[in-house]
Amino acid sequence: MIKYSLSCENAHTFEGWFSASADFDTQVASGFLTCPVCSSSSISKSLMAPSVSTARKKEEKQAMVMDIARQEAIAKIRQAIAEIKASAEDVGEKFPEEARKIHYGEADARGIVGQASLGEVRDLLEEGIEVAPMPVLPEDAN
Repeated sequence: MIKYSLSCENAHTFEGWFSASADFDTQVASGFLTCPVCSSSSISKSLMAPSVSTARKKEEKQAMVMDIARQEAIAKIRQAIAEIKASAEDVGEKFPEEARKIHYGEADARGIVGQASLGEVRDLLEEGIEVAPMPVLPEDAN
């Protein structure tokens, strides 16, 4: 697509998009192209700067793509967390105790979530009890 800055005989300016340079010429010759302000069909191209792809534009586009990807990833993580919480019992601060009871067969096996300190998690792992932290998303940390 080619974008032209256009003007009519009455000095109204506007833009037009064309699939090729010849399309502009064809539309002007047929009278199909008219000014959106005064409907004049006497249209000409105005001087315009070419659109140059600069490193800055590329960086801005990459940043926008990365932001979209980040938002999509956070949404998927948030959905996974919600599904885990929906199918597990929240045992709160009793997490280490309940995890041990389940591991040693003193309580029914089930999914649990809750809180544990770093030291408590380390102790559980040393005992062979599998635990995994739930991710804290940037928006949740503030």
